[in-house]
Amino acid sequence: MLEIIIRVSRLLTGLSFITLIFAVTLQVVGRMSAGGSAVWTEELTRFALLYLAAFGAGLSFRSGDMVNVDIFSESLPGDWPRRMRLAAASFTALMCLGLLYPSWQFTRIGQMQRSTALGWRMDFIHASILVLILSLFVFSAARVIGMLRGTDDGLPMTPAGDDA
Repeated sequence: MLEIIIRVSRLLTGLSFITLIFAVTLQVVGRMSAGGSAVWTEELTRFALLYLAAFGAGLSFRSGDMVNVDIFSESLPGDWPRRMRLAAASFTALMCLGLLYPSWQFTRIGQMQRSTALGWRMDFIHASILVLILSLFVFSAARVIGMLRGTDDGLPMTPAGDDA
């Protein structure tokens, strides 16, 4: 199941990035040739960037591309580095669990709003925060479960060790 989530996250991160590239390209071309760009490209750029971060957050956690302060923890003796990785992943998962309901409420607020230029319902845009929280929860919980089962050492997955 985690492999499917990884693949879907990668696909949606890529689609968000392609959308971002498309919108920015239209902005640049519009400014160079017509003296201005379409107003909706500004909104689309922001929305694509939100979803790019949302779909990529869990993948970044998994690969270790998020900011880590592991200089201290990894220099500790014995099993302490593993314990600290387990604690950090556990705290991340618990914090995400605590933020799920507030992020759902934030998403629901958007039902009453529309974006100015595109006219899209803002709950679809606000849902990017919910997606980000869910993504981080899934990947941090997967790390915790793997560490408790003994199938994961808690270290970030490197591209060479990435089998999904």
